[in-house]
Amino acid sequence: MMRLSAKEVVEAPIDFVWGQLSDFTLWERTALRRGVEMQRLDGAPTEGPGMAWLIRFGFQGKPREVDMRLAGAEPGQRLLFEAVGHSMKADLTLDLHEVALRRTRVTVVSEVRPLSMTARVFIQSLRLARGKLQEKYDRRIAGFAADIEDRWKARRSDTQG
Repeated sequence: MMRLSAKEVVEAPIDFVWGQLSDFTLWERTALRRGVEMQRLDGAPTEGPGMAWLIRFGFQGKPREVDMRLAGAEPGQRLLFEAVGHSMKADLTLDLHEVALRRTRVTVVSEVRPLSMTARVFIQSLRLARGKLQEKYDRRIAGFAADIEDRWKARRSDTQG
């Protein structure tokens, strides 16, 4: 198993941060801008646990597919996603904690488990490059947090102007 985690403090109220993290249409648009295709599988009329997507993307020059589902949601506190690919299984947890009136700590934890010997070898190679991988993960989460802050600031300036 390989585990990566990152914490960021977002300069926005927890309700706003939760709204951004649980806006799955926004996630789909963001993925599309990055060249990732997300197709909704569940067809449920409401958003919540049980939502599922087929995600297609390129990795190391090859097309990949992952089935992802929202496994759990504690409104205002936690989102839990489970993903299964050809040879790996992953869990992604996003935890929110209010640290001040307009400050929210977001903790993101990713755990990847191999389902085959080839995947086990691949994860072992990732462990060897763990430092660089963690730095990249930290930058991605920091960028995501900055995007949420920017949307909060834009919303505030729209309502004040």
